[in-house]
Amino acid sequence: MTEMDLKGVRRRKSFPNGSNKKAKGYRSGSEKEDRSTKKEKFECRLVKYDDLPEYLKDNEYILDYYRSEWPLKEAFLSVFSWHNETLNIWTHLGGFFIFVALTVLSSIEAPEVRGLLSCLSRPLPTPLMMMKKNISDNLFPDFLARHVSRPSSLHVDGGGLEAIPRWPWFVFLVGAMGCLICSSLSHLLACHSQRLNFFFWRLDYAGISLMIVSSFFPPIYYAFFCNPHARLFYLTTITLLGILAIITLLAPALSTPRFRPFRATLFLAMGFSGVVPAAHSVALHWNHPQTFVALAFELTMAVFYATGAAFYVSRVPEKWKPGAFDIVGHSHQIFHVFVVAGALAHYAATLVLLNWREGSLTCETGGSAN
Repeated sequence: MTEMDLKGVRRRKSFPNGSNKKAKGYRSGSEKEDRSTKKEKFECRLVKYDDLPEYLKDNEYILDYYRSEWPLKEAFLSVFSWHNETLNIWTHLGGFFIFVALTVLSSIEAPEVRGLLSCLSRPLPTPLMMMKKNISDNLFPDFLARHVSRPSSLHVDGGGLEAIPRWPWFVFLVGAMGCLICSSLSHLLACHSQRLNFFFWRLDYAGISLMIVSSFFPPIYYAFFCNPHARLFYLTTITLLGILAIITLLAPALSTPRFRPFRATLFLAMGFSGVVPAAHSVALHWNHPQTFVALAFELTMAVFYATGAAFYVSRVPEKWKPGAFDIVGHSHQIFHVFVVAGALAHYAATLVLLNWREGSLTCETGGSAN
């Protein structure tokens, strides 16, 4: 028997119950199963900040309870579990459902919602309101209910009647819902991989820009309803600014923690560009108290957004006591709450303007509504 034959016998004796190929297959399957089990256990546990890959490191003051490179299914289902993104997800997911409900209420004839919405119809007690002596306490009784229960109203312009368009109002609602759902999905799924992390945070920034731009449509459209040239100029300008902001934020470097102040400043600058059309509107409609009610709500919105941005940039309170606010109470959660509150204040302002336009049946020659 040759040496080659002896080697063949030894190989066959080593695997009496099957071929060498089958044995390797058994070992390979077993090893794969072991690796899969270990991988699953590793990926579905919460880890500390120091254990994160570099692309997931965003806030060094939040020390624990991170999801790191979880499988997509587990990341999606983690919406129902506790980790340091849970309240980031639900603060904006809850806001999304609120705006879905408001959109439905704005689309149907429902007199029974009168009581639900009447709380927003009370004018805010601000110094601007006191300047207008002809404002009565019940100037806008049930204006929200009238808005919901009346699909449209007519406006006299020149030789005929035209309906007050509702599309600018729904542009804002869709923009708000888009921003809130993009934010929720980003906080939920960006932990899956570097590729999805890159995609979702840019989606989040695009959603914020979309919400800011869409927020301008109803107040500008209704405030300048009788001034089509000013209306077109302001809406075109803010839309172009929003597109430029999205293009700018697509740069990978601008999504890093280092550029957090830049992103906040860019979004605030977009929002505060509304000061010019707001001042123009007040100058045009000085004798209309609805302008000052809407302005009071818009100032409230600005305070909410600016306060939220301050928390976003400063990373307070977790900066003061790292690790104490990992799950509840850190700056990004507070920022989210202020964003939703600001959007609701803007919702109230646009309802005031829409109700005013639906009650104004003429445009003066100079362009201001009676």
